[in-house]
Amino acid sequence: MAQPHELNTDPDRLLFAYWVPNVSGGLVVSKIPQNTSSSLQSNLQYARTAEQHGFEYALTQIRFTALYGAAEQHESVSFSQALLHGTEKLKVIAAILPGPWTPAVVAKQIASIDNYTDGRIAVNIVSGWFKGEFHAIGEWWLDHAERYRRSNEFMRCLRGIWTAPEEEGFTFSGDFYRFKNYKLAPKPVQKPHPPIFQGGNSEDARVNGAEVADWYFMNGNDLEGFRAQIEDVKARAAKVGREQHVKFAVNGFVIVRETEEEAIRVLQEIQGKADKGAIEAFAQEVKNAGQSTKDKQGMWATSTFNDLVQYNDGFKTKLVGTKEQVAERIVLLKALGVNLLLTAFLHYDQEVEQFGKEVLPLVRKLEAEGRGKDIAYEIERTGDVYKRR
Repeated sequence: MAQPHELNTDPDRLLFAYWVPNVSGGLVVSKIPQNTSSSLQSNLQYARTAEQHGFEYALTQIRFTALYGAAEQHESVSFSQALLHGTEKLKVIAAILPGPWTPAVVAKQIASIDNYTDGRIAVNIVSGWFKGEFHAIGEWWLDHAERYRRSNEFMRCLRGIWTAPEEEGFTFSGDFYRFKNYKLAPKPVQKPHPPIFQGGNSEDARVNGAEVADWYFMNGNDLEGFRAQIEDVKARAAKVGREQHVKFAVNGFVIVRETEEEAIRVLQEIQGKADKGAIEAFAQEVKNAGQSTKDKQGMWATSTFNDLVQYNDGFKTKLVGTKEQVAERIVLLKALGVNLLLTAFLHYDQEVEQFGKEVLPLVRKLEAEGRGKDIAYEIERTGDVYKRR
């Protein structure tokens, strides 16, 4: 196992990840020029740059068909494996979509890759929101609650297959999946198993985050939204004895410039050059997500046009400004209970390295000074930028 980066020795540190642009069009639905490529060659360079500068995770995206500016899509598991073989320390989270994948296939794939890469693979279970994609590949389309219930079983099966005693195997009888004395060998290298991520804003997603996932991914939000989600998932996890087993990750789009005014101008240009047709179509499609839930609080339920320019509400996380401003906001997120920050950038060719050189060391300096632990103090210093307007 490779030694950790010198910036990543504190066990209480915030972890940093980045979205892998294995889908064309970058991480914004905008016609603004982007120095970001979806090719494997470019992504290997991004991955090596990221691990060289202290990033610990990367997250590949899953798409089966073209949508909203993403004309080309490289498959997530194979792309993750390619990145892992081109790096030494970086851990890669492969996005998995129940329906097209079965738990048996994923458990076998990921266990094998875990062995090939000395324990550096994880999975992100994506319950799905794009109805047209499911229909295009001949998969049944379930309503929101059923998609998340299927994901719940999917994650239970993954964990069960990976951890079942070798002599007994895994047995499971659910509404979506069934196993009888299934024995997997070799088992994953990571113990008890590769990390399982899943996300969403709805009650269905929060139930899964509390009951079966190791990590709960959140979209960008305001201060009240972040606190409510974290507190709710923690309370649900406590009811099933898992309060010590669930960690939190949040999505944020990063724009760091010399001045706050310059960073805001870049944000305004991204939004001003938004691909209007693509975003309007995206807004219509995601009604299958947040607005279809019984609580009307799922993903994108309250997103504005400008929010949707970044796929997962990353602008709401407010990582737009100078390197000092962004570092201060990151330690506030840590104080709220965030354990991992998932970043995205306009120009991957330059900004992955810039963030690693300029922002990440500042965060580590603040952490070393004791920052990111006192919620009231961090809100007093920085929280106003996140208040609901």
